[in-house]
Amino acid sequence: MLRLSPPNFKRFTQARSFDVIYGGGEANVAVSLANFGLPVEFITRLPNNDLGLACIQYLRQYGVNTEKIIMGGERIGIYFLEVGASARASKVIYDRDNSAIATATPDMFDWEQNFEGVSWFHWTGITPAISQNLADICLDALQVAKSKNITISCDLNYRSKLWKYGKKPIDIMPKLVSFCDIAIGNEEDAEKVLGIKAPAIDVTSGKIDSSKYETVVKEISQKYPNLKYIAITLRGSLSASHNTWSGILYDKKRTYFAPHYDIAYIIDRVGGGDSFAAGLIYGLQNFENTPQKALNFAVASSCLKHTIFGDFNLVSVDEVLKIMKGDLSGRVSR
Repeated sequence: MLRLSPPNFKRFTQARSFDVIYGGGEANVAVSLANFGLPVEFITRLPNNDLGLACIQYLRQYGVNTEKIIMGGERIGIYFLEVGASARASKVIYDRDNSAIATATPDMFDWEQNFEGVSWFHWTGITPAISQNLADICLDALQVAKSKNITISCDLNYRSKLWKYGKKPIDIMPKLVSFCDIAIGNEEDAEKVLGIKAPAIDVTSGKIDSSKYETVVKEISQKYPNLKYIAITLRGSLSASHNTWSGILYDKKRTYFAPHYDIAYIIDRVGGGDSFAAGLIYGLQNFENTPQKALNFAVASSCLKHTIFGDFNLVSVDEVLKIMKGDLSGRVSR
């Protein structure tokens, strides 16, 4: 998507210009993994015009393979972001109707060919929220990926403003999640997407009791026995500029708890969940048989994302490992 944001924390009503960048759930994960040194391909549909080509160039500069992107349609999807501060929350306005991806049809995607040589497939709940066609495309992709024994991960990513085509998440998502090996979400995702309500916790207090979410991951595991790992991100919001951040991971045998980070000055929280997903994917592939380290890597990676403008988490593995070791000093590296 094209992201347009008023600069310098301005409100939409004050804006006379917009900062222009590109992003989106799956794209954010792809860029993070490419920065971690993994080979990554991104599949979508973009218009064959200057904006579509600019988006492709934007992805390529971060090492993402874009050869399988389909060109066509009339326009690129847009979202407008008003960045909040202190007690004023951020706001998002979507402009995705009739975009290239929203009007895509299942016959445009050859998943047998797309998955040649692929070992991992990641998707998010944002995609099937856009249209019934995209829900059908996701289902096609998941069926082929499963038949090829490809590891499948999903970020549930509930977006209330996107589900507008007559279906609710609970009508679509459970069947799609049934194909997955890893599910990632937060307390709202669990309730709105899977129908599993988290304990009554005040996330605005900034103090999140990780142990209270253990019942959530166990209930999800019972409802979706195909899942090998279930992760929950834990965000406590003291204000738009000050959050706490952590997460838990369940592997059917035990629940792992990550350290809690106090993020006292947020530059940009968009993409925080995507950076967690990418960190977990990297960790599960590279820290074999150590789920605790994989979780810690995911949380540390997404902690760093909050310090970076834009959707993408432009950090290296070494920078994440440094945070994991407890170095939060921010001292100049020279």
